Amino acid sequence: MILFDTHTLSNGLRIIHHRDESTCMVAVNVLYNVGARDEQPDKTGFAHLFEHLMFGGSVNIPDFDAPLQLAGAENNAWTNNDFTNYYEIIPLDNIETAFWLESDRMLGLDFSQQSLDVQKNVVIEEFKQRTLNQPYGDVPKILREMAYKHHPYRWNTIGMDPSHIENATLEDVKRFFYTYYAPNNAVLSIVGNCTFDEAVRLSEKWFSPIPRRVIKPKNIPSEPTQTEARFVEVERDVPSQAIYKVYHMCAKAHSEYVVCDLISDIFSNGLSSRLYQSLVQEQKLFTQIDAYVGGDEDPGLFYIKGKPVKEISLEKADIAIQQQIDTLLYQPISDYELEKVKNKYEANQVFAETSYTNKASKLAYYELVGRREELNSEVEKYRAVTAVDIKRVAEKLFHPDNGSTLFYRTLH
Repeated sequence: MILFDTHTLSNGLRIIHHRDESTCMVAVNVLYNVGARDEQPDKTGFAHLFEHLMFGGSVNIPDFDAPLQLAGAENNAWTNNDFTNYYEIIPLDNIETAFWLESDRMLGLDFSQQSLDVQKNVVIEEFKQRTLNQPYGDVPKILREMAYKHHPYRWNTIGMDPSHIENATLEDVKRFFYTYYAPNNAVLSIVGNCTFDEAVRLSEKWFSPIPRRVIKPKNIPSEPTQTEARFVEVERDVPSQAIYKVYHMCAKAHSEYVVCDLISDIFSNGLSSRLYQSLVQEQKLFTQIDAYVGGDEDPGLFYIKGKPVKEISLEKADIAIQQQIDTLLYQPISDYELEKVKNKYEANQVFAETSYTNKASKLAYYELVGRREELNSEVEKYRAVTAVDIKRVAEKLFHPDNGSTLFYRTLH
């Protein structure tokens, strides 16, 4: 169980704190309520671009990393379709350095044309490396464009096309920053051997002078129900063929999310999972296969991906996957198997909560989405899932009209 305290500054910045006396370090985590889904279709990749710009210097601090290195700290960031997260891991004695740095870049960045040009080039090269020049790099783009026709999940975090970043102006990025990077659109979480009073004092000192900004309500188009199976096949110069299947599923806050997650574990969590045991070990149809949920805030996707052995056609591989789905649909899961995947989930949660950095990001997330009262009840939700729930949700999830399939063929 994670015990926590909360505080809200006058400018709307929410603070959530947990004291962890097992470490002499502190994780300072800032989670912004902005991701790729907040972008415009003709200006994608901006949230990811800001992951780079936020390290390029702020109003009063030209070099973000130098003070952290002197303080014996490390930092990083990540961006997804829903959120952007920045964090420092710093010795307790130097904790104020992290507050100073994070508050200054929340106040405002060093918006120079030179800095923008440098980071644009970095992001464009990253797009080329990850999407255009890497085997299977275009798979996420193909799958999203197949599954989504209206919702902004139809493009990746890195963007729909590198020209969107190439054409971004200084005015574009300033507008994006002052629209979303605001104290009243963020959560600051502090986890480590730091008292709540000290966390509040430092938060008030460094963040309270930052003015709140006008945050417009999100107006994200919903995705219509898919009414027919979708199929795409491509040929690429890759080492081996692959198959990808995606199915629309509920949002992360929905009660059926935990059921979908357990279904993915039944299929592919570990060497004793169904897909590995049947399709890799016994039938020897695949060299590797996996199933997982996307974990999106809006209704997302359930993924199945695999690489068949060279002699097996993608058509046969597809049939084999469908047979595993049919088994789940028509043969009740045993109490033993369901208990096994629940135990694995609980063990993973217990292990994750030994890390103060994991706790910091978890606290920030639950506070940001307004579900902090659920923070310590995750395991109970998974424990409550029954075999009847698995069958009910699987019937909806794996309805033929709800799925999209990609055959990724080799050129030779």
